[in-house]
This record gives sequence, C-alpha cells and structure tokens, in this order.
Amino acid sequence: MENKEQVLLIACQIKGTNEQKFHTSLEELKQLTETANGEVADVVIQKRDKIHAALYIGEGKLEEIQYTLEMNPVDLVILNDEVSPGQLKNLSDRLDARVIDRTQLILDIFAGRARTREGKLQVELAQMQYLLPRLAGQGTELSRLGAGIGTRGPGETKLETDRRHIRRRITEIKEQLRAVVNQRSQYRKRRKENQAFQIAIVGYTNAGKSTLFNRLTKSESLEENQLFATLDPLSRRIRLDNGFEAIITDTVGFIQDLPTTLVAAFRSTLEEVTEADFILHVVDGSNEDFPQHEQTVYNLLDELGADGLPMLTIYNKRDQFKADFIPNSYPYITISAFDDEDLNRLLKKIEEVVKSEWKYYELQVPVQDGRLLHRIKNHTIVETEDFEPDTEDYMLTGYVDPNHPIYEHYINKEQ
Repeated sequence: MENKEQVLLIACQIKGTNEQKFHTSLEELKQLTETANGEVADVVIQKRDKIHAALYIGEGKLEEIQYTLEMNPVDLVILNDEVSPGQLKNLSDRLDARVIDRTQLILDIFAGRARTREGKLQVELAQMQYLLPRLAGQGTELSRLGAGIGTRGPGETKLETDRRHIRRRITEIKEQLRAVVNQRSQYRKRRKENQAFQIAIVGYTNAGKSTLFNRLTKSESLEENQLFATLDPLSRRIRLDNGFEAIITDTVGFIQDLPTTLVAAFRSTLEEVTEADFILHVVDGSNEDFPQHEQTVYNLLDELGADGLPMLTIYNKRDQFKADFIPNSYPYITISAFDDEDLNRLLKKIEEVVKSEWKYYELQVPVQDGRLLHRIKNHTIVETEDFEPDTEDYMLTGYVDPNHPIYEHYINKEQ
C-alpha cells in the first residue's frame, strides 16, 4: 500500500472574516490534501488581527509548531492562503519540513490531472507565473521533479532559474495556447454554424458533474469522489425524448479562492460556459456548505460574463439530503444522478425550462421537404406532429429558440 505523506495544515483566521467561510476553506484544504494523496496529521489555527508580514503566523505560534514538529515530524506543511515569496522562504528556513501554500497545492493537483495538451499547457503556464516572483535569484532548479506533493515541476527538462528563461518559456506557452485556443474557437464556431443547442454543466468541484454527464451521455469520463476530478472539458451529443438534440459539455469544478493564475490560465476552458445556450448548475445538496458553493459559482459565472444565461439548478445527491433541506435557486430540481427515474425527470425539466425561454410556433411543412422536417425536429422542441392527407403537409407545433436561423427563415415568416 502506498505511503501517504504526513501533512501539517496551518491556517490564519483574521479577525472580522466570515467564520463559516474560514471553516469551509479549511475543510476544503483537508480535501485538497487528500486529493493530492496526503494525510492530515494535525491542523494548527491561529486567530490574528492581520497576517504576520514576515512569517504568516506569529513568532510565538511558530515556536510552538517547531516544538510540535520535533516531537511528531511531518513531511510537509501546507498554509491555507497564498503567501508571499518572503513568507514562504522564512517559514521554510525555520521549519524542519517542506512548506507550500494553498495555491501551490492546487497547481500540483492540476499538474497531475491535466490530460490534454491544452490542459497541460495551461497548468504549466499557471505554475510558471506562480514561480516567477518566487525565484529570488537563487540557483535552485525549477524542474524539481522529485517525489511528493507540491514537487511536480512544470516540465520535463531542467530549467535554470533565470528570469529571462522563465519569461521566454511563458511567452512560448502563451503562443502555443493561442494556437490551441484558436482551434477550440474554430470548433465552437462550427458548432454554432450547425446551430447545435449547447448545454454546459457547471458546479462546485465534487458536486457530481462528471457522474451526471456520464449518465446522461452514457459515456465514461473520470468520476472520483475527489476535488478536481475533471480538468479538460468533454462534449457529447444528447437527445431529449422528442428527438431534440443538444451538445452537452462537462467543465472543470469551481472552488472558492481559486488562484488567480489558474482562473486566467483556464479562461479558454471556462469559455465553453460563455458559449452555451443553457447552463445546468449542479450542486451537492448534501453538503452543508452548499449555499456558499452556489455563491462561488455565481461569482465566477459573473466574472466570465455568463451570468445572464438561462439556467437550471440541479440539487444532486438527494438521497443524502438533511431533513431541513431548502433550495436557494429557481428553477431547480432535486435528483440522485444514479437514479434512472430522476434522470428522466431531469430531461423533462430541462425541456420545460427551455420551452419557457423560447417561442411557441405552429408550422406547415410539405411532405416533400424532408430536409426541413428533419431540421425542425433536431433544432426545435416539437410538441405535436400531424399529417394532413388532403394537402400532404405535416402540421407541427412546438417551441423554437428565437435566435435560431430556423425561426427567422421559416417559422417567423409563417406566423
């Protein structure tokens, strides 16, 4: 069995900060540590008026920790905030263990989980941008491909810690990313031209997005009870009961206090959300912090400019809900992603919410125009379809997106 690194967590609780948010953040740090294959040996919390400028924690608390580590050594110390290069260096000099901060831990998890070329480039870019101000002109090697949490280097070659070298590499990665992002936008443009209805699944990390995506599309993406199980967006086609087709995309999980380098690096991945016609917001309704998680997602959607898109909130894991569960968002549905009946209810609910955003139509299609009939069935929600033998026409009623070319070219002319 694999030996897990023993980890000490240190958190500063600043006077006046939200108590619940602090404890949520600390709980999340524990989960992140477990996701990175570490075992939390102990947690040290210090309440302060402000973070110590040189040491993050106070001198007295640091001496206590030094004594604790002499009695019970650990492999790694993780700080619950992103700290300055100086604070990190000072703590590393004083503690007999490796020291990393929350940002480095998240970057490390991302480095181990990126699968596509784009994902790997984005992680490397974020790592480089994080490391650049932390070089402090020392002659250590950047690659650090040793074992242990926080040691996954940004590349396979040993890089000198020369700032010019790092900046050159950042420029190279950005150029490569531009090419990849351009490919992605071409692909998105093609999907738009084909006018496929696009649904993005978003939500806090570990809310059950990938499970839901797999169940709806009958495919296999990574499903794990861990933070950041999915990094690279996956898209699949799904068909609703009446034949209406949509492209559904699974996205990276959101998290509170996501490092700014990562928000920037993963902008193109998250842009899948801004291109969507409809958002499924998956919330783990069994998590007592779910209102906080919802707010984090709303804040990030707002930053991305996707806050105005039609949305259905899915409260997942309903079999584990607390008795006093009350939803925060509307429209909503409660489901368990593993329940087939719930999935059918969900597909009907998606249809219902989409119809409330679209226009009702009645249309007559000549029997010989099979191509138009096929397009109407694929790109609108058809409610009724009757054949009139006298005129040899199909009489259709249903709902259509008023921004779709079908509405402009065929339906609006008829109305």
